[in-house]
Formats: sequence, C-alpha cells, structure tokens
Amino acid sequence: MKRVYSIKSKNELDLVFKEKKSVGNGYFVIYFIPHETPHFKYAISIGKKFGNAVERNQAKRRLRYIVSNYSNYINPKYRFVIVVRPQSNLLPYDLIKENITKLLIKAKLIEKEAQN
Repeated sequence: MKRVYSIKSKNELDLVFKEKKSVGNGYFVIYFIPHETPHFKYAISIGKKFGNAVERNQAKRRLRYIVSNYSNYINPKYRFVIVVRPQSNLLPYDLIKENITKLLIKAKLIEKEAQN
C-alpha cells in the first residue's frame, strides 16, 4: 500500500482524535472522521503494553495487510485510526481479520458486500 494512504503528521492524527467518531470491541477501536481527499488515510496506534517491539511490529504488519486487502472497498472520504488493545495480542490472524472487518462495516467505512 502506498504511503499516501498513511496519516503521517501529528496534526492529522490529533484532528482524528479530536473530532472523532468511534466504533470498537474488546480488541480494537477505530476512530474516524470524514474529509475531502481523493483517497482514504489511516494510521495504526499500538501501545507498549501490547508486547515487545517484535510483537507490536507483527501486529502492525497484519493490520496493514488487512487494510490493503480492503483498500478498493474503503470509502475514500474518511481518515481513520485503528487503536490496538493489549487483549488482541493472543488472537490468531483469522480472528483479527474478522474483528477488523466487523468494525469497518459497523463504522460504514466499507460495505457489507465487500467482505473477502
């Protein structure tokens, strides 16, 4: 996935957290806001309580892969941040994908028919 899809500046990230709408479950929270650009932008936030650097990086890689799979279906008029909770550390990939998919549908960032 191209870097233009990622939220890079602290100002953009703060804007999402300030004007946020959110959906969540016990493992993840997605904060999102509408905006006007030709494509969506996203970030992944994961705290140190999740585990060591290897575990955090693996979780971020998995989430980036899931988002890239849905990139054609995600509504381009949104910015969103996926916050990873420490409880998700022990989830296998299939359950991570299922949880993220449900949250994206709940937030109306993707359509229900877009599930892979």
